[in-house]
Amino acid sequence: MTQYAKIYSLATHDDIYDTCLLPRLPCTHRYNSLYATSLAMLTIKIVHIGVVLLLCAFQLEATVKRDIDLSALYKGISEDRLPKEIIPLSYEIKLEPNIEEQTFCGLVKIKLRWIHDFKKIFLHAHFDLILKDDKIKLQQIKRDFGNRTTFENIIILRSGRLARKTIYVLHLKEIVQKDSECVLEIPFEGNIWETADGLFRGYYTNSTTLSQEVYLATNLKPNNARRVFPCFDEPGLKVPFTVSIARPKHFTTVFNTPLLRTIQHPVLSHYMLDYFDKTPPMSTFTFGFVVSKLNRWSINPMNKTYNLSSPTINIWSNKFSTELQEIHEKLYLVYETINDYFNLTIPLPKIDVLAIPDLPTINSKGIWGILTIRETELFKKGYFVLARDLVNQWIGSWITPEWWSEANVNKALTSFLAAEFVMTIDGGVEFNGKYPMTILYSLYYELSKRYPHSRITGMKQETESFKTELVIRMLNFTLGKSTFQNGLRKFILNHRYKTFIGDDIWVALSNQAIKDGTLDSGFNISYIAESWINQNRLPLITVNRDYDKGTAKIKQKVYLRERPHDVPDKEKMLWWIPIIISRQDTLNLPNYTSKVWMNRTKQINIANLPDKSQFIIINKEEVGPFPVNYDEENWNMLSNFLQTAKGRSAIPTYTRAKLLHDAWNLAYAGDLSFATAFNMTLFMKYERNHIVWSPVFTFIDHFGRYIDMSEVHTKFERYTTYFLAPLYEELGPESENEEHCKTEMRKLAKTFLCRAGYPPCIAEAQKSFGMWINESNTDFDRIPKEYICPVFKWGSMEEWKFGLKYVSQFPKSRLQSERTFLLKMLVGCPSEHEKITHLLDLVLLGPNSNFTENDILLIFNTLTGGSVGYTSLLKFVVKNWTFIRQRFQTKTNLWDKLISSATGMFATQKGYNMVKDFYDQHFGQFGSAQHIIEKSLRNIKEEAQWSDQNLPVIEKWLETFLSNTISKK
Repeated sequence: MTQYAKIYSLATHDDIYDTCLLPRLPCTHRYNSLYATSLAMLTIKIVHIGVVLLLCAFQLEATVKRDIDLSALYKGISEDRLPKEIIPLSYEIKLEPNIEEQTFCGLVKIKLRWIHDFKKIFLHAHFDLILKDDKIKLQQIKRDFGNRTTFENIIILRSGRLARKTIYVLHLKEIVQKDSECVLEIPFEGNIWETADGLFRGYYTNSTTLSQEVYLATNLKPNNARRVFPCFDEPGLKVPFTVSIARPKHFTTVFNTPLLRTIQHPVLSHYMLDYFDKTPPMSTFTFGFVVSKLNRWSINPMNKTYNLSSPTINIWSNKFSTELQEIHEKLYLVYETINDYFNLTIPLPKIDVLAIPDLPTINSKGIWGILTIRETELFKKGYFVLARDLVNQWIGSWITPEWWSEANVNKALTSFLAAEFVMTIDGGVEFNGKYPMTILYSLYYELSKRYPHSRITGMKQETESFKTELVIRMLNFTLGKSTFQNGLRKFILNHRYKTFIGDDIWVALSNQAIKDGTLDSGFNISYIAESWINQNRLPLITVNRDYDKGTAKIKQKVYLRERPHDVPDKEKMLWWIPIIISRQDTLNLPNYTSKVWMNRTKQINIANLPDKSQFIIINKEEVGPFPVNYDEENWNMLSNFLQTAKGRSAIPTYTRAKLLHDAWNLAYAGDLSFATAFNMTLFMKYERNHIVWSPVFTFIDHFGRYIDMSEVHTKFERYTTYFLAPLYEELGPESENEEHCKTEMRKLAKTFLCRAGYPPCIAEAQKSFGMWINESNTDFDRIPKEYICPVFKWGSMEEWKFGLKYVSQFPKSRLQSERTFLLKMLVGCPSEHEKITHLLDLVLLGPNSNFTENDILLIFNTLTGGSVGYTSLLKFVVKNWTFIRQRFQTKTNLWDKLISSATGMFATQKGYNMVKDFYDQHFGQFGSAQHIIEKSLRNIKEEAQWSDQNLPVIEKWLETFLSNTISKK
């Protein structure tokens, strides 16, 4: 027997591991030496190799997909639920990883209780995990009259996995009676993977020796514990674990609980065996350990006021840095902030924070007592990541979602709380004013489409989590922060060491709010929350005031921005909506608790409003995730007020941003006149807050592209320049250590001014570009990227051709991403058809080997970004139809993309006529793209109606504005 022949075990028969740690070859050959003694076993070996080959293919696929955030895919988890007849009471696990051979083996003892009479045992075991069937043992626990414990063997007739499921079944000879308790022993072995699922292996460079170091770590979330040991792998089953783990002598193992003792491995001289404190009841996905050579740095908190009952926070890192003291202080500060908020000390003696270089996972992994984080993330400025992962110790580990369908609520709640803690610590400096507006604007955009998330499932789950987070934020405001905080505290108290469902949170908040008088006793937070969470849309509130009577009608409907608004069942969609009204004379009162709710009714009437000399604002500071529309008179009063210094200081920042965002998007959706929307931008001449400018930059970009083909576009660019030029000039040149928001605002202002043809910007861009052309030692990356597009748009044909030549003969020493960027600029920026036609001539008609099929797809896609691009493409295809059809129609992906790009972006009657003529002229010749061009015609017809209705209004407003302002200068 070799030195790897046994794992030390407290089991009653150690010889169950006789082949556990035999040196094993890589995946497809792992059985080559195990069963070569008989022909019958050789047959089994061949079958096993086939299975392992298949698993290797699955593992390769997992490698490709590892960058997907699994938290966004919880709802796609296989419903491999176990029967409820048997539950686990505890686990005793002995693990021995073999780092060199990339394998592991172990023994698990699971104490079980029978809830009902049952003759089978179901548990989870992944296909990767090998269970030694002939060594599995089941013993019933018996107690005699003297209360002495004995064990009685139960015969297992057979065992095996269910087809296509990670469920392993033991068939027993006799029925085991209800309330019986048994101990199930299962020896097992498996592979240590390179991908971050289950038990995986990674590498980093030692900062001192510069040699490569190996480490092992676990990632069992959401359902990968079954890859490491057979178990009841469901989050709702929380029980204690007693664990020992073997490791090489020069490594250290960090587990969920502190180290209890270490002994020399009784068989392997260069291995140690670590025993750890028994864990509290926890879910299998929170089980975890890391085996590494990372160093634990002894850092004493400088702030002596920290609670003595707080857990010890250890930092494990590859290198010592003076920043570790600061990071350690940050960790304690975040912990104490969370602890103070809940007023609940988590029962953890320690929290180990392991900073692993090049950790192959997207997000840090917070489990019971351990935070595994990529080293670069730990050294970043800010508190949010630390707060999000530490709050998971309370909500996620201490109390746990009953099933992964509840993970959406868990993620949303912890993310919201983390943001709140960051705001408490330093006002949210790292958010740069973008929380929650960034996720809110993305929700408004996505959920107002005709078909939200039509192609990306992961995005849908992520969006639902964001929406839930904003609903939680809304409840925090409307119920009152004190009520919300106390409700959450009681929720945690009632579910310590247990599991919860989403409704448990809402019930706790309801009870607290009714007790505190911030919610009517007839209302229920469950109904309120579910009306938002269970509908894949957001509402729009419309306010029509009767100024003589001092009343208003408030209506709700589905918010739809994308045309046509033919969404099924839209009339049935209703929400519980808090109506929080701010009056012009009470703007400074910070009251967000809602006295009025629209309880899934289409209309309510509000009285006691001010007279016609004062405006009102509903949903100040985006308390709830819904836009608000007003009657024209109220919008006009808001516009006039914002053009005064008093008005801009009285209306809070987020509310100013909201009013702009709502006005423009409602106009685009057809719910508001564009004249009113443009009026709401007039105060931007004086606005200097980057948060308020954020939706304006988005509007300029989107709207500018949309009207690109119309005669209105030139006037719109002059309007844009009028507002942006003073802002850009006032910001001045970049200075050292200036605020990030100022740098970002200057960059955006310069980008849009250059796009609009602002002369100083074009001159500066051409000067930099000229250095690249004329000085051979000037690298491309020394030119500011924001200057490339203006030169290709407004510059000469010679300048544009220089860029094209550089892309065609791109240096192999440069990054391919630079070439992609330049190609997109060459295609998407020009305002002259001649440049696009020249490029298409070269790429589509000539035998040019410098452009691949991927390049051609990129070109087609980029041309859709502006009217010059897609109009030039359509004209080029019409002129060269026979040759292009012959060359590309058999290449379906290129052909379909070509027809889609050439016909799909027009939005006027003129564009419709161009595409219709093209369609009629070549009817029946489009092949696989026939349905594409027909869809384009339907969409253009819809957009043309919008253009006919709105472009005259826009043009008239712009003409009046330009004549009254710019012409008077």
